[in-house]
Amino acid sequence: MLKISEIMKDSLVDKEVETRGWIYRWRESGKIIFIVLRDSTDIIQVIISADNVPPEDFKAAKESGIESSVIMKGLVRKDPRAPNGYEILAKNFKIVGPSINFPISKDKSDEFLLDNRHLWLRSREMAATLKIRSTVFESLHEFFKKESYYEVQAPMFVSSAVEGGSTLFEVPYFGKKAYLTQSSQFYLETFIFTLENVYTIAPSFRAEKSRTRRHLTEFWHCEAEAAWLSNEDMMAFEEKMIYHVIQSVLENNKKELLFLKRDVEKLESIKLPFKRMEYADVIKLGQNVGLDIDYGTDLGADEEHEITKNFDGPTFIVHFPKEIKAFYHRPDPQNPALVLNHDLLAPEGYGEIIGGGERIYDLNELLRRIEEEHLNSEEYYWYIDLRKYGSVPHSGFGLGIDRFIWWVAGLEHIKYAVPYPRNMRRLIP
Repeated sequence: MLKISEIMKDSLVDKEVETRGWIYRWRESGKIIFIVLRDSTDIIQVIISADNVPPEDFKAAKESGIESSVIMKGLVRKDPRAPNGYEILAKNFKIVGPSINFPISKDKSDEFLLDNRHLWLRSREMAATLKIRSTVFESLHEFFKKESYYEVQAPMFVSSAVEGGSTLFEVPYFGKKAYLTQSSQFYLETFIFTLENVYTIAPSFRAEKSRTRRHLTEFWHCEAEAAWLSNEDMMAFEEKMIYHVIQSVLENNKKELLFLKRDVEKLESIKLPFKRMEYADVIKLGQNVGLDIDYGTDLGADEEHEITKNFDGPTFIVHFPKEIKAFYHRPDPQNPALVLNHDLLAPEGYGEIIGGGERIYDLNELLRRIEEEHLNSEEYYWYIDLRKYGSVPHSGFGLGIDRFIWWVAGLEHIKYAVPYPRNMRRLIP
């Protein structure tokens, strides 16, 4: 039993093969039925002639519907008119699972396709995206292992906020309040005192009432923390990681990128090191392109879209004002009004894919920032403890994997980058 991609070889022309899959396209012309068969690897045209197959097989093919599952045998032929240049002249054709009136067609609305995502996953568009996703996840793990990072796991139920109380999903927890995690960062910081360099790939949850093309309420998060690394060290690590993953996608998924009509040259042109820009300069750039923003504005989806439309590669934004960043970012000793952090913005209007930076490691400085932000220090007692017992300089980051895939695949909206997107309006299927 061969996969379709294994059949399309000159060495198999005029030889009999057996394959299986699902009917992707169907049309009839007299005593001949033309079927495009698909499996996880590719598509191929199958010709079922009443003169070449048993009558019951021709009848089954004639009555088959789109997405019926099939097992068949036949002779491989080469024909430039066929999709991918090869076809199979069927000798037998068996329906395994019939499919009648498959509801997905090209004229269906986006909302209909989202309601029927369990079926739309069979589309070639989603298949291409899912293959790119698989490569991204695999190459991230590969990179961290190569860099001697340990994979760890953090809880999904948490008792306090990391990124801000307004974006927490509250859930009942045996008579207490609990929340779905916004980030595994705090827990990853606990691991560095044992393993030094750690990462996790897990879902995170943000209750943001946003309808931008880049927001999800549930998203896959690649997060890392490393002892002894500065903000600059961490940026150097991240750009190597992003470059590695892009190269993996180009190597393994160029066919899928081209099918999705991605301009591959834009990915191939990305080089190291990535550019760096001061936050203050980004604000000036935004003002120059007509944005109504002032120094102290926290850049959002619309601002980042306009600012990065003409970027030719990923760009680090550094030195944000401490007032617009979370309490745990370390103030710059040279200018305490700024923090030693960074956002990595993807080009072509996609915007932020990574947020990271140096963490406060001095106990008194952390307590001062918690007080300035009017937070309850008791809720963070265990996070504060890390600064009491052998604290060290350390840095970390969080990569939004779905945003990264959205950009790399050149998709219009992040919902196309995710198998089952979750946003403020969608909880099914």
